[in-house]
Amino acid sequence: MVERLKEIWLDAKQMRDERGLTLIELLVVVVILGIIAAIAVVAIGGLIENSRKDAVVSDAKQLVAAAKLYTSANPMQPGQQIKLGIKDGGDPIPSKDSEDAKANEDTLDKYIDEMKDSLNSDAAYASSYVVVTEKQGKFTYAVTLLSAKKGNTYFTGAKPGDLKRAGVTVE
Repeated sequence: MVERLKEIWLDAKQMRDERGLTLIELLVVVVILGIIAAIAVVAIGGLIENSRKDAVVSDAKQLVAAAKLYTSANPMQPGQQIKLGIKDGGDPIPSKDSEDAKANEDTLDKYIDEMKDSLNSDAAYASSYVVVTEKQGKFTYAVTLLSAKKGNTYFTGAKPGDLKRAGVTVE
């Protein structure tokens, strides 16, 4: 019984000697967490901008894919050049069946639901079209994708192989 009381006394004494965190230790932990959070915010900000640039590149590639679908469904004459897209300089590209259409252009509305500029608050692109040229049985595609926001430059007459994130600049 005496030994049991000694154990209880030693346990109580040991608990008294242990102390909690001091204010300095708590402040050090808070500062370290703040530094980690600041680094994370900068890294996440860069990831968000890169993903928006990737969305623009994806839209440009979608234009090329839609133009390829169009040319497979609508045969072109040898040496013919045609502009296919959604908008040109802010004006919609009309369907070749409409009275406003030019002989060398057609809309891709049947192939693309909608395209929004992710770097300009999801507004519509000022210009979004592909110029397709047929030469000796081969097709070449030149993509133009321009933002309505001044300072943002995307692609002007770019070949499909040149559609990369590095080609997108944001002010």
